[in-house]
Amino acid sequence: MNHQDVPPKPASPPTAGLPKVPAAEYGVPAAEPPARSQGQAQGGAGDQDTFPHGTEAGRGSVNQRTLWKAFFVVVLLAVIGSLVWLALWLNDNGNQEASAGAAPGVLETAVTPPATPLPLPRQAEPASYALGDCFKDFSPEALKSTIVPCDTGHSAQLVAVFRYPEGESYPGAEALKAKALEACQAAKLGPAANEYTLNFERSFPSSTSWDSGDRRLDCYVTSPGGNTVNASVLP
Repeated sequence: MNHQDVPPKPASPPTAGLPKVPAAEYGVPAAEPPARSQGQAQGGAGDQDTFPHGTEAGRGSVNQRTLWKAFFVVVLLAVIGSLVWLALWLNDNGNQEASAGAAPGVLETAVTPPATPLPLPRQAEPASYALGDCFKDFSPEALKSTIVPCDTGHSAQLVAVFRYPEGESYPGAEALKAKALEACQAAKLGPAANEYTLNFERSFPSSTSWDSGDRRLDCYVTSPGGNTVNASVLP
């Protein structure tokens, strides 16, 4: 047999010229494309959803840090605001207490010589005593005293005066004593005060004299030895 007369075997069954019949006519379901993953269906390319959980965890960590920073800033501002309010409150209360504790009035510690000097010695009542006057045989409870020149022997000198305003109500004996003591402490004494043994004495109005218009508190320096002072103790 001549091998050259045998046609070669076809590589695959011929398909050319055969009619295409839909598979559904023979009860065979049509082939469906392979299902895509949920990540591919929603996000497109698969490489974008390769590590979804890692990305969400990273964003959650950033959000948590941001919230903590915001919380810290709010707390810090609240603390600063509270401190500022407390400082203002304390300062306001301190000013109110200082205003309430400070009695209104006028304190005199500097001598103003009269335009026309009065003759000395002379008798005078307490209401007419002037700052710097020197007194012989002085008694703070006397209704009258003898005013003498300060370069002559005397036992007392008026060194400070505090005057309450006319409309002030009677503050009480203890408050008047304390205010008179403040007046004595504010008195400015000169070098001559160091040459003598001196004490402070206070004089203030009673409730009766207050009702009569007496509003002055007097502070004196007195000599326990009597009329032994021969100079003014004021500067």
